[in-house]
Amino acid sequence: MSLQALFNAIPFVEDLGMDITEVGDGHAVGRLPLRPEHSSNPHGRIAHGGVTYSLVDTVGGAAVVSLSGSISPTVDMRIDYLAPATDDLRAEANVVRDGGSVAVVDVEVYDAEDHHVASARGTYKTDGETGDSPWMDGVDAETAERLSD
Repeated sequence: MSLQALFNAIPFVEDLGMDITEVGDGHAVGRLPLRPEHSSNPHGRIAHGGVTYSLVDTVGGAAVVSLSGSISPTVDMRIDYLAPATDDLRAEANVVRDGGSVAVVDVEVYDAEDHHVASARGTYKTDGETGDSPWMDGVDAETAERLSD
């Protein structure tokens, strides 16, 4: 299973309607069609900060895993909301440091009209969780082997 398919199969990703469109070499891109249930305003369509954060965290994690090759949970994330997101979202992540035990990733979020709506920097644990980790439950043998190398 490809990393792109693995991230798209995450139940939370599916539930929010995210689509991870690119993953590789420390880079990832994901999209999120903004739906009414994502709104923080009962009378309009403005993405809830948690929806934007979820996209950022997922796309950032995909970029990190493309380099680390292992389960890489989020340690810390800082996000600046720059403008209200009132349309579909696109997040682009790039790993800026891939260290021995942590990686740092920058993520930029744009809406469908290419307005810059958020910037984030995240730190992910990269020395991996293997074996009995709850993140490995249900992962097929081929993917598990690739993630434990």
